[in-house]
Amino acid sequence: MYEYLVGAITFVSPFYVVIEVAGVGYRVQLANPFQFEVGTAKAKIYVYQSIHETESTLYGFAKANEKQLFERLLKVSGIGPKSALAILANQDHVGLVQAIQSDDIGYLTKFPGVGKKTAQQIVLDLKGKVDDLAPAAEVPLPVTPAEPEDAETPLAEALAALKALGYKPREVDRIAKQLRSFKATTTDAYLSEALRLLMKG
Repeated sequence: MYEYLVGAITFVSPFYVVIEVAGVGYRVQLANPFQFEVGTAKAKIYVYQSIHETESTLYGFAKANEKQLFERLLKVSGIGPKSALAILANQDHVGLVQAIQSDDIGYLTKFPGVGKKTAQQIVLDLKGKVDDLAPAAEVPLPVTPAEPEDAETPLAEALAALKALGYKPREVDRIAKQLRSFKATTTDAYLSEALRLLMKG
């Protein structure tokens, strides 16, 4: 079983990244692939390997505690790797842990693929078991305004990434207008703002 990979990022898409390690390219699915950039020579990605009958998939995380939170989510009945990854896409992991601790079912059902019954199961299985994985609150980096011609590609990539995570087209369309007025220079910034809006509304 792999713990992490260290290598060069050679490809980034809304669905996954490719990290080359010792001449081998590993395809790794991440909640937010755009936190990595093509050309990064020494990226470190923590990985979880999921093996089914005819398929082996690597799921990746930028931090060790994200991987641990992912593994605990997998222990919940009704939560598979893709659902767990979609839950972790929102960078507010403190909010996730607080929702579990406070039985906030409404917050949990905002994640794609999580209905009321699954949300209740998350609380039942994980309450009191994820406190140690809540990261310290991070101060968001300031967003640099983008020139109009630079805004479309990162925005389009962010919208594609949301759909890859399992958000329905109508949910994505609902926040697209707000995102167009949110000027940023990177896909990562657009995706972070989109996830914030989805959880807010």
